[in-house]
Amino acid sequence: MATLAQARPRTRPTAATPRRPVLRHLGPNWYAAVMGTAIIPNAGAGLPFHIPGLPVLWALSLALLAGLLVARAGHWLHHRDQARGHLLDPTVAPFYGCLSMAFLAVGIGSLSVGADLIGESAAVPLAWVLYGLGTLTGLVAAVAVPYLMVVRHDVAPGSASPVWLLPVVAPMVSATLGPLLVPHLPAGQAREAMLLASYAMFGMSLLATLVILPVVFSRLIHRGALPLFLTPTLFLVLGPLGQSTTAVNKLADVAAGSIGAPYASGMSAFAVLYGVPVMGFALMWLALALAMAVRAARRGMGFAMTWWAFTFPVGTCVTGAEGLARHTGLHAFDWLAVALYALLVTAWLVAGFHTVRGLVNGKLLAAPVKK
Repeated sequence: MATLAQARPRTRPTAATPRRPVLRHLGPNWYAAVMGTAIIPNAGAGLPFHIPGLPVLWALSLALLAGLLVARAGHWLHHRDQARGHLLDPTVAPFYGCLSMAFLAVGIGSLSVGADLIGESAAVPLAWVLYGLGTLTGLVAAVAVPYLMVVRHDVAPGSASPVWLLPVVAPMVSATLGPLLVPHLPAGQAREAMLLASYAMFGMSLLATLVILPVVFSRLIHRGALPLFLTPTLFLVLGPLGQSTTAVNKLADVAAGSIGAPYASGMSAFAVLYGVPVMGFALMWLALALAMAVRAARRGMGFAMTWWAFTFPVGTCVTGAEGLARHTGLHAFDWLAVALYALLVTAWLVAGFHTVRGLVNGKLLAAPVKK
């Protein structure tokens, strides 16, 4: 007589209940959602009126960063082949710059609004940790990604994209957080070193942008509009423009107590002489990008994670306008910041809604459809 174990049919759990790789297609582009959320309180803190709830939004960005770091660690642990594939993909690798900017954007918020929630004694050390992580990963990405594009990636002629700016703009965000940490350093050599290191990262990012941006514009002129799902990436050009304007104004804020008088006054003048024309170009590019986005929407542009490009770059223009308002005293810059902030919040609400819906229905983490 057969035993109960022998009589029972054998099943194969792996075949009957297939395991869904939830994290397999979680790429580094998801850090853009952290950046887009963190810029809301960062930009809102500098407006000419008080906005309630900004520390809560900063806490949300911190939670998103922590959760995404865990998820991405799981991605590297369980889907290493896919993670390596992302590094070798010229369309995905530049998004590793978003990791750095996510650290730094949350770090800026730690000092600007986070102290109201967790206290300065916790906010300052947290900002230092995020600055260190963000600056280190940003400098690595700024070198490693262009290196991979030269020696490993198969980049087709005429395929330049605004996404190429992501790894090189990360040090510019470090140049913005650095000045916020200067007052927390001892006077003298330490403050001057942080100030000039921030200026060096400003220059590094700015000159790299000036190399890449003409290539991107040439691609648009000679090859036509970007594919519909990539159209929002046109807003990424605003990132180095707004962030550099923000950086020079933040650096000017702390120059007087960090470096000698001739240089301190020169930095204050440079903040306006550089920031005003760059903001003018940013507004021109914003109009162009908006026109292209409307065109793409009329042609059926569906939601993709690229929609988060509508958030952080616009937010950097808000903080840039706020800095110019401080240093010029012109109310026109205050009103410009308010108008851009309204656009920023609208974009964040739309991108956030579609992201949550895509997570719930599983479409955003599904395997890309092969055409």
